[in-house]
Amino acid sequence: MTLRIAVFGENRHEKLDESVQKIYPAGMHTVIADALRSLLAADGVDAEVRIALLDDIEETLSEEALAETDVLTWWGHMAHADVPDEVAERVVRRVHEGMGLIPLHSAHYSKPFRALMGTTCNLLWRNDGEEERVWTVNGSHPIARGIPHPILIPQQEMYGEMFDIPAPDELVFLSSFAGGEVFRSGAVFRRGKGKVFYFSPGDQEYPVYHQAEIQRVLANAVVWARPEEREAAPVKIAHAPRDWYRGEEVTRVL
Repeated sequence: MTLRIAVFGENRHEKLDESVQKIYPAGMHTVIADALRSLLAADGVDAEVRIALLDDIEETLSEEALAETDVLTWWGHMAHADVPDEVAERVVRRVHEGMGLIPLHSAHYSKPFRALMGTTCNLLWRNDGEEERVWTVNGSHPIARGIPHPILIPQQEMYGEMFDIPAPDELVFLSSFAGGEVFRSGAVFRRGKGKVFYFSPGDQEYPVYHQAEIQRVLANAVVWARPEEREAAPVKIAHAPRDWYRGEEVTRVL
């Protein structure tokens, strides 16, 4: 089956900041989407990749659009508050139903991710353009396939612990920075029937999404996060009369 991917980009820094425009003249979302198309095609994955922007969010992340989305990547930073609450709620609902979500970098503070985590998602940060080393700590995880150990990012915003998230179901990557901080930079969660992979490298001021290793992580992640082969619906609340499981018609509760 075709893997249907939506790449959400806030697309604010690219419009307002000349230095970001030089790195991403067509937007970070375009670089991410093009990389996914190229790598997934090379991997033999039948995929369709579309772009969703904050300016058209009501259309591109509508109920109908999200119903046709298997995996959603999300980059946001300066305009988290501009995402309508009802859009964030429907993204969360779709994750519970089985859609994969890949929050990127400062999307740790996005409405959908914070709702799914149930915590503040606060962290330490410093933007001095330091080297980041992304260490693989779970080499058997599908997202780590073909990833060098470590990924070296010449310049990046520092994100550091404490990172106020629940304990991840699995930790795939751990980053260290020139200033000595460490950060859980690649963390996996399951929410309802959906999979979530938070991946922190990718500040807008640096060409991180142009790096082949980062692109490979994202390609691996969307394949891993695709819905599993089961009904795309939330777990139901169902009345269960005594001995219901002995009847000819068994009530489905999953």
